[in-house]
This record gives sequence, structure tokens and C-alpha cells, in this order.
Amino acid sequence: MKKVSVTTAIMVMTFVSLSAMSCKDSKKEHSEEAMNSEMNRDEVMNHDNLNTSNDVVDNNIQTSDAKQVVADYMTLKEALVATNKEDAAKAGKKLESSLKSFDVSKYTAEQQKELKDIIADAIEHAEHISRSEIDHQREHFKTLSKDIIDMVAITGTENTLYQQFCPMYDGGSAWLSMSKDIKNPYYGSKMMSCGKVQKEIN
Repeated sequence: MKKVSVTTAIMVMTFVSLSAMSCKDSKKEHSEEAMNSEMNRDEVMNHDNLNTSNDVVDNNIQTSDAKQVVADYMTLKEALVATNKEDAAKAGKKLESSLKSFDVSKYTAEQQKELKDIIADAIEHAEHISRSEIDHQREHFKTLSKDIIDMVAITGTENTLYQQFCPMYDGGSAWLSMSKDIKNPYYGSKMMSCGKVQKEIN
């Protein structure tokens, strides 16, 4: 009889201690799970914050450097519309300077490569425009316009731009304008309204 009660007591004690241990393990598992989910949530939040701040930086870059280049290009276009060689030369010099200070570092690696190629070519044409006669300025403006159109396709634009096209000049030539009205930079007053809007860029 004594033996039975001792055995029972040992069994009861073993069961109690096992239960306590499994409870402890279960609590430990729960607390580990809670910690892991907390850490994951923090990681996600930090990642979101990172993305948000990067987006802000990218937008700032696009709206400063790219906007300045487009503004200088428009000044040059207006000078050619007016057939004003001196103003076109000054605008070409200013555009050359804006292109040289264009910061491509915030764009993707692929965009950076494309932008560097576009900018190098555009600088060369802007430089020629700054020291050429009006006919030669217009020749370089044709290729420069293609470069700026390609650049805007990557950087985007804050303002609505109109890609316009003259079928008569050099087998057909495009340019950008901030107005739908056709004012031809390739012929000026000789054929001011020659051309059409090819597309709207937003």
C-alpha cells in the first residue's frame, strides 16, 4: 500500500513538473514570436519611411535641374523664333551651363547612363549654338531638340509641353513648346505657322 502511494506521489510530481516546463516553453515561444513580429513590423515601417524619403529626393531633383534645362531651352527656342542670333547665342551658353550642372545621381543606373549620353550630346550642340550664325544655330537646334525630348521622357515635366513638328525643314524637324500655338524656330517670320502639334507631354 505504501509502495503504491509513493509511486503515485512520484507520478503526480513528475506530471506537475512536466506541465510547468511545457508551460514555460510555450510562454517562451509566444514571447519569441511576439518579438519577431515586432521586429518585422519595425523593419517594414523603416523600409516604408526609406522609400518615402527617396521619392521626395527624386521629385526634388526632377523639378530643379530638369526644369532649369527646359526653361533655358525655351528661351533659346524663342530667340530662334525671333531670328535673333545674339539672344540665341546667349541662351545656348546658358543652356550649356545648366546641362553641365545637371545632377543625374538620383536616377536609376540605366537612366543615369541614358541621361549622361543625352546631356553630353546636348552640351555639344548648345556650345555650337553659342558661337554660330543663325542658320548654323538652327541646324544644331534640330538635334538639340531631339536630345531635350529624350531627356524629358526620362525626367518627366511639371508643365504640359507640346512636341511640334515642321515637315519642311531638313526633311522634317521637331521641337518643344509650352504653347499649342505654332511659332516655328526653324524659319521664324519666313514661315512662322508652318508645323503641327505631334503630341502633348504631361
